[in-house]
Amino acid sequence: MKGAALPAAHVHGVGRDPGDGTLLLATHEGLYRFGPSGPTKVGPSIDLMGFAVAGPGHYYASGHPNTVRELPQPMGLIESTDSGTTWTVLSRGGQSDFHTLTPAGGTLLAFDGQLRRTTDRRTWSTASISGEPRTLASNPAGESVLATTRDGLLLSKDQGVTWTPVAGAPPLLQVSWGDDQTAAGVTSDGAVAISTDGAQTWRLTGARVAPPQAMSASMTTAGLEILVVTGTEVLSSRDGTRFTPISG
Repeated sequence: MKGAALPAAHVHGVGRDPGDGTLLLATHEGLYRFGPSGPTKVGPSIDLMGFAVAGPGHYYASGHPNTVRELPQPMGLIESTDSGTTWTVLSRGGQSDFHTLTPAGGTLLAFDGQLRRTTDRRTWSTASISGEPRTLASNPAGESVLATTRDGLLLSKDQGVTWTPVAGAPPLLQVSWGDDQTAAGVTSDGAVAISTDGAQTWRLTGARVAPPQAMSASMTTAGLEILVVTGTEVLSSRDGTRFTPISG
């Protein structure tokens, strides 16, 4: 089975809108809806480096404006409440290019070379973390946040104030939560791992995918779905052991 063609631009993020189930790809050239026939562009051609789905039609992002002159360089924290059609700068415009960010309950965590926290999306405090997070991911309840770093997986139970190494976790490059207890991750060489106890313990599933550009996990009407974007296609799995391309 052949996967539907990806956008030409590099994919930085992937997720599903919980309102209508739309599969979203955040790329170097903007946001795309992705379906069996391929990608459909949404909104302006901006570079979405960091991207997170906060709710139905509600997204946070960061990155660069490309040729959109109305937006600052870098964009800081931007928000869309109309499914990506338009974006508003909330804070740190001209200051921060957040390569990863995640809502964690009422707090939003983001990293621009410094770990930052905000509760009102406009004023920020800084926090310490032992390694540079390549991915930040909060569970749906906002109680547990994971950070993938070169030195290993870190877990926070206080919305990013303090962090603890997860002993025995594989060296994950990307990580995401399906629900409050289930998390999935992929290593830089494509090995897939799952935790079902709140990220305390992990097991390799035996599946291996091409090196991931982005990944996400979520609970859909059909149950757990793990999405992995490789250099050529979007792969989907229900259990992390068998992946199939979203076909065209």
